[in-house]
Amino acid sequence: MIVITGATGQLGRLVIASLLKKVPASRIVAAVRNPDKAKDLASLGVQVRQADYNSPDSWGAALAGAEKVLLISSSEVGQRINQHRTVIDAAKKAGVKLLAYTSLLRADTTPLGLGAEHIATETLIRDSGIPFVILRNGWYTENYAASIPPAVEHGSFYGSAGEGRIASAARADYAEAAVAVLTTAGQGGRTYELAGDTSYTLAELAAEVSRQYGKPVNYVNLPEMEFKNLLVSVGLPEPLAALLADSDSGAAQGGLFDDGHQLRSLIGRPTTPLDAVIAEGKAGA
Repeated sequence: MIVITGATGQLGRLVIASLLKKVPASRIVAAVRNPDKAKDLASLGVQVRQADYNSPDSWGAALAGAEKVLLISSSEVGQRINQHRTVIDAAKKAGVKLLAYTSLLRADTTPLGLGAEHIATETLIRDSGIPFVILRNGWYTENYAASIPPAVEHGSFYGSAGEGRIASAARADYAEAAVAVLTTAGQGGRTYELAGDTSYTLAELAAEVSRQYGKPVNYVNLPEMEFKNLLVSVGLPEPLAALLADSDSGAAQGGLFDDGHQLRSLIGRPTTPLDAVIAEGKAGA
């Protein structure tokens, strides 16, 4: 039995879609906070079990019979360590044979503030004694996709990444990597640094957006605090705005660049290029 946590999230759904190509649905468990949001997964034959990162008592039943678990990191920044500890403790009690975790690219040295909770979680996992595999995911190209429509409308793409190069990949690429480690023997003890095959600056991203949309879009680089304030002014919650601005600042310091090509190797194909993600978003607009 393979359990996927956060299974109704964007990454979780992609993992299950990919996993269904390799594993019978009856062997897949979607651990979700709200089972009503997973009715489509249940209709495919996937087992849906209720489990909440904030409810330790819910995880015993959720992990019953589990051989492997993919712990998709919580989206609640600031609460992740305790939430992840809940799943790790339950996995240990359940006798799980492999615990995979979606961490952050070079979590142990990253300049991104996001790294602190990820490296703390990695430490908890290593100390648990459970056989593990760490998937240090780089940036999702889709993280920038939401900013493209307003950038096209106003002719400006804002950020604070400077000339930092970003080796992102599509979320589906990282989902396939998770499935690869869950369905391949001999993964225990491995740590993967995962990033896209190619990299770009945000100025190059803006240029590609301009090319595809046929409208001038310029990249406007701002100091981190100014970028955060701009994001707040357009309606983003302050914690999210601060996270995005910090991540851009980290990118300026090389925090989102990697040229090791471990993601390509793991999924057995080239990673999805920037222009393809932009084109997909344009087609779906």
